Amino acid sequence: MPLENPDSARASLVSRAHKALRGIETGAPVIARYAKTAPAGPGVYRMIDADSEVLYVGKARHLKKRVQSYARGAGHNNRIARMIADTASMEFVTTATEIEALLLEANLIKRLKPRFNVVLRDDKSFPFILIARDHPVPQILKHRGARNRHGDYFGPFASAGAVGRTINTLQRAFLLRSCSDAYFESRLRPCLLFQIKRCSAPCTGVISVEDYGLLVDEARGFLTGESDEVKRRLHVLMDEASLKQDYERAASFRDRLTALSHIQSRQGINPQTVKEADVFAAHQEAGQTCIQVFFFRTGNNWGNRAYFPRADKSLGVEEVLESFIAQFYDDKPPPRLVLLSHDVPSRRLLGDALSLRTGHKIAVTAPVRGEKRELVEHALINAREALARRLADASSQAAILGRLAELLDLDEAPERIEVYDNSHISGTNPVGAMIVAGPEGFIKGQYRKFNMRREDLAPGDDYAMMREMLTRRFSKLVKDKGEVNGWAAPDLVLIDGGPGQLGAAYEVLDELGLSEIKVAAVAKGPDRNAGRERLYLRGKEPMLLEPRDPVLYCIQTLRDEAHRFAVGAHRAKRKKAITASPLDEVPGIGPARKRALLQHFGSAKAVSRAGMADLAAVGGISAQMAKAIYDHFHERG
Repeated sequence: MPLENPDSARASLVSRAHKALRGIETGAPVIARYAKTAPAGPGVYRMIDADSEVLYVGKARHLKKRVQSYARGAGHNNRIARMIADTASMEFVTTATEIEALLLEANLIKRLKPRFNVVLRDDKSFPFILIARDHPVPQILKHRGARNRHGDYFGPFASAGAVGRTINTLQRAFLLRSCSDAYFESRLRPCLLFQIKRCSAPCTGVISVEDYGLLVDEARGFLTGESDEVKRRLHVLMDEASLKQDYERAASFRDRLTALSHIQSRQGINPQTVKEADVFAAHQEAGQTCIQVFFFRTGNNWGNRAYFPRADKSLGVEEVLESFIAQFYDDKPPPRLVLLSHDVPSRRLLGDALSLRTGHKIAVTAPVRGEKRELVEHALINAREALARRLADASSQAAILGRLAELLDLDEAPERIEVYDNSHISGTNPVGAMIVAGPEGFIKGQYRKFNMRREDLAPGDDYAMMREMLTRRFSKLVKDKGEVNGWAAPDLVLIDGGPGQLGAAYEVLDELGLSEIKVAAVAKGPDRNAGRERLYLRGKEPMLLEPRDPVLYCIQTLRDEAHRFAVGAHRAKRKKAITASPLDEVPGIGPARKRALLQHFGSAKAVSRAGMADLAAVGGISAQMAKAIYDHFHERG
């Protein structure tokens, strides 16, 4: 049995001592009372501590028996013993079957992130290729998020880059449009994509809607695994054009065939017998687990991604993998075949649960031979290598953070670092940004941007922007008694700037009674060249680190990430301001009426000057709407 982590045990003892002082009973006696009234059928249970935080979410075929096993209070490993000792209450949800319990458990774990569960840390969704069918001339584009737009979805792809490359090649092969519907409707002549042979220009009638539909069908066939049939048809058409001496047309078919071959040659390992599958391979070392996921669709490898789920060190690789898969498919469509590196206990139950969700048979298997096993072994090698890199990075990162703590007089290596920067152009569209980092790298789910709200903010006043940003962040921290949205106070705050920004930061923290938070400002050298940054601390002379110092590189990386995020937020705000139209503010004016007005008058300024009779002459604009538009602009004038 693995030994209990001393820090974890100490924290648990302190927690129980505090609860005893507050008169809150926890542990096996509490669970025993819940066992008496626990439901007898399948369902999900939650174990909750004295602070109303969910400790653990579990499923059971028989809830009462599972709770009774906890109530015995003996024969458990250290993780379960700590969980039992901290439990102050329980909640139950019954389900019709154990399959439904498994699906509900996965949903709750992802939402609640309990401390004692395996938690999938997934900060973004997978990209898909979408052929949108909500327009007579379908569009091909990259798609993330809810699949609520009418069309055909293909994926998932492991990265946005893989989707972008595939779409570019598909455009050369099938000449499908990628422009927005608004851009499509406004075209009077073919755009550049037609000139470079990546679009068939249906916007201007170069190709008929019917013929364009055939291209869409070919693209859909290729993406659904009919690549050989699509290539065969293109070969036939190319040969026919050559026989008719229509060499230009034959060359276009040749180029499309070359593009299709290019897609298939980029996919890395392409299985011969597996057309559609996800491959999961898990490897454990030094108390951490890496799970590599490979995606195979239409017989092609569409990429892979490594995950490092949060899990107790005492959990075996099979338990981590089992819980991971259930959560992974909580918001993603599974393929018809799921291949595993380990034969998890609930493999058949997982297959039944995924089949129930999708409405068709999903096979979950741990192959032992053949090509399927080769795919799993390949993923397993990648999992081992990814975990080895992570452990090496974590070791060096821990050493760097320890050195940073010494440099800045911190009691220990920082667990949470917040970095602040702002961005504007001559004071316009000012945006502040906060990024967060820890021992395992950037915590992108906790990044925040701040749109400056103060009306008296002088354009370009960086100090005032810093004060507003920090006031909003830390006043909420004080209000919520040391924690905002589950975020503790930072161990270190880094400010992009010099002594002025440092002073502005401490003005805010001193006023809020948070002077104990360590703040450092990092400024570039006199020539603003990287490698000559100076560090400013309150009450100390500025520090200049050696150019090759790993701590300097760490600080530069943090500062540059904050700058990247701030500039990105500023550009998005500026783009929105540039593309905004006065017509957007008129009640009742939607995209169709806006387009009609702009096509009729040429500009929003011309619309604002038009009379009611001229406005009413525009298609789709009633007399009542014409009066509303006229009154809107003339009341403002």
